[in-house]
Amino acid sequence: MKPAAFAYHRPESVKEALALLDEFGDDAKLLAGGQSLVPMLNMRLTHFDNLIDISRIDELKGIDLIGDEVRIAAGTPHMWVGMDDEVADSVPLLTAATPLIGHFQIRTRGTLGGSIAHADPAAEYAAVAVALDARIEAVSSRGSRQIPATEFFTGLWETALEPGEILTAVRFPVRTGRSGFAIEEFARRHGDFAIAGAAIAVQLDNDDRVARCGIGLLGLGSTPLRGSAAERAVAGRPVAEISAEEVGRLAIDGLDDIPSDLQGSAAYRAKVGAVMVARAWQSAITEASNA
Repeated sequence: MKPAAFAYHRPESVKEALALLDEFGDDAKLLAGGQSLVPMLNMRLTHFDNLIDISRIDELKGIDLIGDEVRIAAGTPHMWVGMDDEVADSVPLLTAATPLIGHFQIRTRGTLGGSIAHADPAAEYAAVAVALDARIEAVSSRGSRQIPATEFFTGLWETALEPGEILTAVRFPVRTGRSGFAIEEFARRHGDFAIAGAAIAVQLDNDDRVARCGIGLLGLGSTPLRGSAAERAVAGRPVAEISAEEVGRLAIDGLDDIPSDLQGSAAYRAKVGAVMVARAWQSAITEASNA
């Protein structure tokens, strides 16, 4: 199918893009990598009178280590993220997540900011952002602000971005010390959206107790979720006393919005999700213990 007719705009700066958003309002949509938006337009699942292509704005690309954070500009392609040495050293969970995103062509064209802004509940980068307590930078003609990832995703394909705002970057904290990271997901075929999955970041103290734990869940709700019950349950405990199966069960218990669709029932997703959490936990703990 072909998309309905629209006007195409290609600004050369964020300032110009913001001016276009202010001019066209609800009749405009930002186009980054286009890996989610273009198929929806082609299938006529959505339509906008104006597309604002921000894919060639240089200030929206790049990866920088700033203090104890890695700042990744929104227009940075997945492939750049997955191949960057600084990311691999400082935010290895992103490096591990990148190969799970779609196929090579999608990772080449798709962008980190586009993935976060699209807010698909099965998106890998969104789950990583939640697990690591990342911060999302947003700018509008009214000013700029930073939004915690745990507050950014508000519903299915919905975010806390306000009208006229552009997601400009995501800031991921650098975890040091005895830290371990892992992401696990289950999909029917490689490149498909995950039926369920988990991204885990864990840090141990010198007594082998859990000093910090973040669990991001994907495919298990209308938004990327935190495995909050499991995080609370493992905090401060000796890691030898914690079984992977316990963490998996606790992460899923209490979720009341698990979807049921052609991919599987809510009960099936919950069972798969618990297994994915358990596997990710075991891998992250092994890495942290050997750090």
